[in-house]
Amino acid sequence: MSLKSSTLKETNTYEVEVSVDGETFKKAIDKAYRSQVKKINVPGFRKGKAPRAIIEKMYGEDIFFEDAMQDCYPEALENASKEAGLKIVSVKSLEALEASKDGFTFKAEIVVEPEIEIKDYKGIEIEKISTDVTEEMIDEEIESVRNRNSRMITVEDRAAENGDTVVIDFEGFTDGVAFEGGKAENYNLELGSGNFIPGFEEKIVGHNTDEEFTIDVTFPEEYQNDELKGKDAEFKIKLHEIKVKELPEVDDDFVKDVSEKDTVAEYREELKEQIAHRLEHEAEHDIEDKLTKAVLEKVEGEIPEEMYESEVNNMLREMDMRLRSQGMDMATYLKYTGMETDAVKEMYKPEAERRVKMRLALEKIAKLENITPSEEDIEAEYKKMGESYNMTADQVREVIPAESISEDLAVQQAMDLVKKEAKIK
Repeated sequence: MSLKSSTLKETNTYEVEVSVDGETFKKAIDKAYRSQVKKINVPGFRKGKAPRAIIEKMYGEDIFFEDAMQDCYPEALENASKEAGLKIVSVKSLEALEASKDGFTFKAEIVVEPEIEIKDYKGIEIEKISTDVTEEMIDEEIESVRNRNSRMITVEDRAAENGDTVVIDFEGFTDGVAFEGGKAENYNLELGSGNFIPGFEEKIVGHNTDEEFTIDVTFPEEYQNDELKGKDAEFKIKLHEIKVKELPEVDDDFVKDVSEKDTVAEYREELKEQIAHRLEHEAEHDIEDKLTKAVLEKVEGEIPEEMYESEVNNMLREMDMRLRSQGMDMATYLKYTGMETDAVKEMYKPEAERRVKMRLALEKIAKLENITPSEEDIEAEYKKMGESYNMTADQVREVIPAESISEDLAVQQAMDLVKKEAKIK
């Protein structure tokens, strides 16, 4: 199999002519024969037992050519594109030119990865967000822990206030008629949470336990139910219980309950370290995001739409795998959300474009900087992936070729270089 010619037809689109040698073609023809013979009836032979020579004599020597060529196309085209220094994105067309038992030639129109340009990727100036831990941050963390360890107690000596949780029965009416979805019993509602339509929660404030009352509200114009948009409604309510959140006191006993520390001072110091670690992690992510944005702005070149479409499809497959791991699939998800596949694709497109563009940029940087992962790097990555998938390194190697691992590592190392060379304030 070899490349005969390669011609640029338009930006990122080439026409290549490829020849497949006789030996390779003969093996493919024999494979096609073995696959098709079971379906061919030849008088005098049991079904599936007719010799190839007899079948070719009856139907012509080219009877298996088409299947054999289809079998040869992928590898032949891949080898030819490598010989031409091209990376295939998609195949627009395939056309056989001539064929005999001594081999065949074909031409293909292919879309290839673009040759992009990128400059000034070293010395990018980035401002790092603050990682200083303040006393207010520690207080907020303690308050969060207090809330997680709170308990609800019933209040009987006062009316409902903002921030209370009330247990209510309610039923809603418009024009004197109860509407669907407007009724509930023993419903827990936090006043001031904004979970109900404007005015509902505010008008419960001031009422007492066991009180029955009516409130009037108006549904917003942008309400999701078209039949209720902008409509006046009346709700009959019975207030069963008023509950308030009781927070634990911050003392040494509280600290012992929620941590391994013995005193409030020790606990605050521990929280300070945890917050500092979190802030540093967030700052590193922020730096990478800013560097990514800066690199993307420096990319020059026309990227074929097919690359974006391919990445969107990859993201859909990833999404489907995540859904299946959760006991769902894409079809069920689309049904529940009322979305169409095209809408999901459109949602993913900006991220797909970012991924493709960034990958091309880092591949170009790796090329410009002569970044080539070592055998030790590749072996370490196989080991890391094996641990992640609960497989041995050799098992991973059987599934993922070293070339793919090397390409991914080169991209990672290119990003490491950009980050190392950045001027971070």
